[in-house]
Amino acid sequence: MKPPSDEDEHTLLTTEEAATFLRVTRSTLDHYRCVGRGPIYRKHGVRVFYTRASLIRWSQRHAYSSTSNRVRPKS
Repeated sequence: MKPPSDEDEHTLLTTEEAATFLRVTRSTLDHYRCVGRGPIYRKHGVRVFYTRASLIRWSQRHAYSSTSNRVRPKS
């Protein structure tokens, strides 16, 4: 599998596509967005979009090595 290109990482994904990418339900992603706990998103009118890069960054910030230790991604 080839690594994603910069273009791939900045392609806009719908909420449904982003939920599939993160392996969560759309309603979970909607809830995270409403309470301010989800990935960065963009609004174009009433439509919500995410970039793959923002989804990956958000997911990396939620990496854990055990139930008591959180792993901080390297900057």
